Amino acid sequence: MDRMLMDFMKLLITLLLPILLFSCGDHSLIQYQPLTEHISQYDKAEFRISVGDTFAQPYDSRLVALNMILESPSGKSLFLPAYNEAQREGSSVWKACFTPQEAGEYSYHFELIRNGEEIDISENGNFAASASEKDGFLHTDGFWTLRFDSGKPFRGIGENVSWEARAWENPKWTYDYFLASLSGNNANFFRVWMCPWNFPVAWPEVSSTDRYTSSEEYFNPSGIKRLDEVVQMIDSMDLYMMLAINHHGGFIENRGWEHNRYNAANGGPAANPAAFFASPEAREMFKNQLRYIVARWGCSPHIAAWEFFNEVDNAVFYGQDSIIIPHQAVTNWHKEMAAYLKSIDPYDHIVTTSVSHREIEGLYALEELDLNQMHVYKRTKQIPEEILMYTEKYQKPFSWGEFGYEWDWNKDFSTFADEMDHDYRIGLWYGLFNPTPILPMTWWWEFFDERSMTTYFKSVAEINDQMLEAGGGAFEKTEAHAGNAEAYAVKCGKTYFVYLLNDSGRAFNGDVEITVSESETTDFFVKAFDPDSREYQDRGKTASQNGRIVFSEKDLENTLCKVFILSTSE
Repeated sequence: MDRMLMDFMKLLITLLLPILLFSCGDHSLIQYQPLTEHISQYDKAEFRISVGDTFAQPYDSRLVALNMILESPSGKSLFLPAYNEAQREGSSVWKACFTPQEAGEYSYHFELIRNGEEIDISENGNFAASASEKDGFLHTDGFWTLRFDSGKPFRGIGENVSWEARAWENPKWTYDYFLASLSGNNANFFRVWMCPWNFPVAWPEVSSTDRYTSSEEYFNPSGIKRLDEVVQMIDSMDLYMMLAINHHGGFIENRGWEHNRYNAANGGPAANPAAFFASPEAREMFKNQLRYIVARWGCSPHIAAWEFFNEVDNAVFYGQDSIIIPHQAVTNWHKEMAAYLKSIDPYDHIVTTSVSHREIEGLYALEELDLNQMHVYKRTKQIPEEILMYTEKYQKPFSWGEFGYEWDWNKDFSTFADEMDHDYRIGLWYGLFNPTPILPMTWWWEFFDERSMTTYFKSVAEINDQMLEAGGGAFEKTEAHAGNAEAYAVKCGKTYFVYLLNDSGRAFNGDVEITVSESETTDFFVKAFDPDSREYQDRGKTASQNGRIVFSEKDLENTLCKVFILSTSE
């Protein structure tokens, strides 16, 4: 019996010893080194990882994936993809970038997955993240606002700066120039594209630009470098970015598809744009692209939202009526990609996509998309009505990712420049006084820069700050009337804000009436704010009676507007 027991023990030790050694990390392929000495909440911490092997394609997660697995101070399990930096003889170098959303003690380890099955695990590590007064990442929070991890409410005010100057454009139009201008004029938000001439991370062949270089690398080093620089830039400027990962032109025959890396003619998996949405191989390839983007830049709290497509409907439709890509294929693609993106993004960034002016069947209804988005040109006056329509219909936040008086770049804007300026102004105010967390963003950033319009953001931001402070992020839309002028009102806390726009064709003289609760019988002090001069004027006191607040405005000239603040204290 003793002999049998000894033989059994030897066999058991033989079987368990490799497992015991592996779990202790003695023979793990993975060695790592924290690169950030003092880790704090909402700041990026970097880790360098050495893997004792090389890989034919380190960016294909089906072949190899290195992940950082963390346990937060509250016990939450977090998954973070790492990305490959270099391959050396017999080993490869990877990096993980993590931004703690909680203060306190974290434990973590790295896992290497090969061919979907084989796993190597590193030794456990620990770090403490000190508390921070920063606000963290943005998330959706009702129809009116976004909200930071800290609980602070936020509304996006800004414009599209979708690319820097192309080869034939004014060389001053760089992100260094535009983002400094936005920040200096109190804007806080902007939207950009990834495309062959801007951040061409996934475009081997660049076009229309001298800023980037074509490359045979899996991800374009020049695109990576510039996006690194801009993300660092916005972190220091307190600006928040919506990053559009695809532009529709790259998925239209003879409009960009011929250069697309997913095109079979370029060695990709899709024979045509429709196959991009349907092909399992193309989907897996795009997931690798998402994985790299999250691994490298997801740690920035100043990336507010991932946008899958700019105007995907313009790839789906040919002209106005012909459908060349099935709606259901596009909707299914977004559902799958959004679910995957959320599974690899530990920070829960906002996920969206955009259409130009035609809905894709089922797309807006997807639970996986946090924010619905459309672009509006030549009908800015419809912004308030359609915001209400889309939020009510789909019960999720809605934004106008682009708007403008004119969409046709072939026209001479100088012949209707005043109309463009007026449209720019009213689009911002329509957004501020209606339930959208990101105010409508103009498309023509170069034109309006030359028109010195960027300073107008200061006026909108000033009222926005007062609204957020008065209501703590709570907005209540209130009915307002002003005869032949347009009037919009919201209640934030105990304060009412009213936007009065005179587009009647003649001067406005009359009463502005706000509907309130009949039980509200409070005296209000009225101040008028002129958005052009940013000056305030006391307008005395008025009282709410019989469910109404009424005050008068005289000699408001045609095309001008004012904002009124009605508060219970002077």
